[in-house]
Amino acid sequence: MRFLPVNLDALLVELDDLPQTLALLASLRADPVDGIEEIVPAARTLLVRFRPSRISQVELTGRIGERRVDAVVERDATLIEIPVDYDGEDLDDVARMLGIPRAEVIRRHTGSEYTVAFTGFAPGFAYLTGGDATLNVPRRTTPRTRIPAGAVGLAGAFSGVYPQASPGGWQIIGITAVPMWDLGREVPALLQPGFRVRFVDRAVAGGAASPAPADVVGADDMAIASSAAVSGRSALEVLATGVQ
Repeated sequence: MRFLPVNLDALLVELDDLPQTLALLASLRADPVDGIEEIVPAARTLLVRFRPSRISQVELTGRIGERRVDAVVERDATLIEIPVDYDGEDLDDVARMLGIPRAEVIRRHTGSEYTVAFTGFAPGFAYLTGGDATLNVPRRTTPRTRIPAGAVGLAGAFSGVYPQASPGGWQIIGITAVPMWDLGREVPALLQPGFRVRFVDRAVAGGAASPAPADVVGADDMAIASSAAVSGRSALEVLATGVQ
């Protein structure tokens, strides 16, 4: 465990791997340190924002350093099921890379439960871990300039769902209509660190409605709500984007 000062009210905790990061995050959430204002997890780090008037950086470092990072993390009770149409542009390529039929890729993706490890890249984008270990495929050699909202992808040990249309380099195996990010919800991001996630094949489920939280609206409703929130004229026009 290594501590790096960020500024007067924040420090970065570096750990060896994702399991250690999740264990420390779970410990700090279950037994909070007085003075911590916010914790932002990533793959191997925790950004900890604190109130210097309540706790010094030296004391905070000592308190965090006492925590165990090898403990088994208790899983969150919240389970989100995401219905997916498995017709992604890269599904055949993923099957070919793994040497299995495309139906087996779908079976493995829907056959295990994921956990939201952390969020990033874009509002509402969750990095999901804990799925079938064989679904470990590299990012695309050439990223796409545009991936649609709801695209379900694989990259390395992670799975994820693009919350809005954007550039990206993940291997796209399907798409969902469930919005990952919706400013009309009390908590805009559907997937929060620690949540459990299960993907459901709509072809097998018969196109059943998502059993995700009741305040989730459909993709069309989200587009209407977003459009109604603006004044009717553009304030910013994006002429070009980079690749991710």
